[in-house]
Amino acid sequence: MKTVKISLNSIDAVKSFVNTVTKYDSDFDLVSGRYVIDAKSIMGIFSLDLSKPIDLNIHTEENLDGILEALKPYLV
Repeated sequence: MKTVKISLNSIDAVKSFVNTVTKYDSDFDLVSGRYVIDAKSIMGIFSLDLSKPIDLNIHTEENLDGILEALKPYLV
């Protein structure tokens, strides 16, 4: 598992982020305080405080470099 910080500061960024992570079979969790949300759930993401960076847990070791490259626009 790898954890990175991401920023989703607009509605378009959230939509684009969800489209990106749904391309992968791996599990992605967003962690904000005590809340853990499936990163593929657009409604779940909007329930979080998006004004500050959020931890993204990537539950895979396969193709990690490719995933991080695809997520580069959101990394903090």
